[in-house]
Amino acid sequence: MRLLPTTSCVSGMRLAKPIFNEEGVILLGRHVELSQSLINRLQQLGVDYLYIEDPDTEDVEVEDVLSDETKRRALTEIRTHFGLFMEATAKKKFSRAPTLGKTFGDLMKMIIDDISGHRGALIMLMNMNVLNTYVYQHSLNVSIYTVMLGMANGFNREELMVIGLGSLLHDIGKTKINWQLLQRPGPLSPDEYEEIKKHTEYGYKMLKDEPNMPLIAAHCAFQHHERIDGSGYPRGIKGGEIHDYAKWIAIADSYDAMTTHRSFRRAMLPHQAMEILFTGAGTLYDTKKIAFFRDNVAIYPIGVTVKLNTGVKGVVTDINPSAPQRPVVRVLTDEHNRRISQPYEVDLTKQLTVMIDQVELA
Repeated sequence: MRLLPTTSCVSGMRLAKPIFNEEGVILLGRHVELSQSLINRLQQLGVDYLYIEDPDTEDVEVEDVLSDETKRRALTEIRTHFGLFMEATAKKKFSRAPTLGKTFGDLMKMIIDDISGHRGALIMLMNMNVLNTYVYQHSLNVSIYTVMLGMANGFNREELMVIGLGSLLHDIGKTKINWQLLQRPGPLSPDEYEEIKKHTEYGYKMLKDEPNMPLIAAHCAFQHHERIDGSGYPRGIKGGEIHDYAKWIAIADSYDAMTTHRSFRRAMLPHQAMEILFTGAGTLYDTKKIAFFRDNVAIYPIGVTVKLNTGVKGVVTDINPSAPQRPVVRVLTDEHNRRISQPYEVDLTKQLTVMIDQVELA
């Protein structure tokens, strides 16, 4: 399979991975042939990249860390509970969810179990082939990224449960914000931005007294927009005043926001998002945590087309866990962009003078 921008897909191509809706239900199955009208519709729905069947990479597979059952359960629970809060907000009514802690605690156990089966796996993009339902999918993505980071850090199961719940529900306070304001494609006024910033305080208040909900999870919702130089919100606290879990969630939250389609911009690829994250190392984010995150992210995801410094082009077919920035590339064209009759693979961990020069988006 090959990862292509939806804008580069053409009629007649076939899906290598299914398309899911906001509840994790398959809308378009694997092997479905794309028409131009389908491609246009997927673009309108915010799908920026697709995994496409390709004879040169038919042996390449991208394995999901969550089972379809867990993914469906997660998106259904998030959508249901967040939806109830949003509905109450729209009607200006007070709402509580007495089973929130139990429901999401059980869900987190499923997520941890699934990810444990892929222990040592690198963080891959979670937004490919998923319709644009930002709040729901984003909450799940941030939780997956954060739990994977926790496992790589050696967290025990209890610690994974706490940071997992904190990351899964970090944006629950957004259910108290006017939905039209959250979806606004253009720039916000200062007053509108101040209103959106309140989601951290709303989230803390919603979670802090919830049965079966760790208090630290509430603090994760409260602090995930704080920054180590004090430039964050809502309190502008610094460095050691910010809980370590919130620092991890801040990185995962920012990364997923950048690599997800938004109404005002297309999704970035991991190497682009990583460059931006590193500009904030030492000021916005903890430098050691950013470096650790980089070492656990597939910067060049499997299936993406890259150009090497030798001038040849190919597709990433495998990731080296010990050096994710130096994957295995199957070379398909020569330095003059002519197809070669015998594709070959280059392991960048073994050919140290060869490196990725750029990611090809066509």
